[in-house]
Amino acid sequence: MLFLFQLSVLALIALSFLLVIGVPVAFASPEGFSTSKGIVFSSLTLWVLLVFSVAVLNSFVL
Repeated sequence: MLFLFQLSVLALIALSFLLVIGVPVAFASPEGFSTSKGIVFSSLTLWVLLVFSVAVLNSFVL
């Protein structure tokens, strides 16, 4: 269970880093937000699911 928790935290950190860089780039691109909004919203959904999964897994690790 500890390995799964550590893996999900690593995925959350990696996705957070990618979103910090990727979302401003998506807004600043010449095509604008309209062409990349599907990728941004799916990444944000995955991020929210990872936050909740880390919270649930944290209760099992303690």
